[in-house]
Amino acid sequence: MNRQADVRSSLIKMLWHRSEEDDIPGLSAQLAYFFLLSLFPLLIVIFTLIPYLPIPHEDVLGAIRAFAPPDTMDLIERNVNDIMNNRNGGLLSIGIIGTMWSASNGINAIVKAFNKAYNVKESRSFIVSRGMAILLTFGMILVFIVALILPIFGREIGLFLFSQFGFTDEFIQVWNMSRLLVSALILFLIFTGLYWIAPNIKLRCRSAIPGAAFASVGWILSSFGLSFFVGNITNYSLTYGSIGAIIVLMIWLYISAFIIILGGEINAYYSEKNKQNC
Repeated sequence: MNRQADVRSSLIKMLWHRSEEDDIPGLSAQLAYFFLLSLFPLLIVIFTLIPYLPIPHEDVLGAIRAFAPPDTMDLIERNVNDIMNNRNGGLLSIGIIGTMWSASNGINAIVKAFNKAYNVKESRSFIVSRGMAILLTFGMILVFIVALILPIFGREIGLFLFSQFGFTDEFIQVWNMSRLLVSALILFLIFTGLYWIAPNIKLRCRSAIPGAAFASVGWILSSFGLSFFVGNITNYSLTYGSIGAIIVLMIWLYISAFIIILGGEINAYYSEKNKQNC
């Protein structure tokens, strides 16, 4: 017990020290800015692919709505609907390349933050690093789409099987409870891939697990906490008018960026600790 307490204490001290040394608050602000630039291009790509997949338009927004603060969700829905209704044809042609380039800015910023956590410089060429960011962005989109498709087919299969035994109502209750667990698992897989591939250092997949677990739990809790705070305690739209939704969105992106960077710092800490023990 004492050893575990010492490990937790040293981890907290390390994070506090790294927060000042690596300027995590400043990096989080930069990352939140790139997230904002990447958010709508990323959603454009996803909504462009939706007509070719058995996924209702509302399910995509519902997946985001589960975590996004209320004012932020209204802003996202309004802008996505405007963009998709006023677009000029074939985004799946040359236009999607530019959209993916913009969407990969967030991943590119994450790579830089992780390299700083591991104290390594980016030695990969611009083409390689940007290409990796685009591939990771594509990977995130594919995982997100799979996460939407599986519940649709899973629910239909489950309803069919449980109806044979007369358990349809019970299945729906269990299914509704398990959707959050499925979302958390998908989020964990995305973070694991990011922490494993993004840094410019050779890592084992399992070395990405501590940070991925922290980021998954931390992001879900912080998102629900911010949603509760915005929905029940304060009203940014009432105070700041139409710009209130943008303020809430930036706060949400900043908190998300801070948690993601902390996850990278945790992985870097355990990576250094394992090297010292070898």
